[in-house]
Amino acid sequence: MVSFVDAFQVFTNFIYFVKFLVKSKKSSFPVTRVKNPEPLKDSPDWIIWAAWADRITFEEIRKVTGLSEGHVIQFMRKSIKPASFRRWRKRASTQSLKHRKLFSQRRKSFHQYKTI
Repeated sequence: MVSFVDAFQVFTNFIYFVKFLVKSKKSSFPVTRVKNPEPLKDSPDWIIWAAWADRITFEEIRKVTGLSEGHVIQFMRKSIKPASFRRWRKRASTQSLKHRKLFSQRRKSFHQYKTI
């Protein structure tokens, strides 16, 4: 014969198991975990994140925040460490495509070389 305590333990173990199943499977879509997810657009962290992102132009940052390129530079200067700021300025002015016009010119030149 099964005692009340044993039946209660089986029931509580079953409840914990069901809770585990419900917690582990919230949706049928896979969860994509990003190392540095995009911050909220209202926060100052979004400006820093967008300034570091190569594919987000200064024009797009201006649409979202209203800050011009000069204001973004000033904001970055006061928000990050001096060495990080110098690294970002070098990257933003030479390697990345932070201006829509430069982006379209480089893309055209890439396609021109590709077709030849």
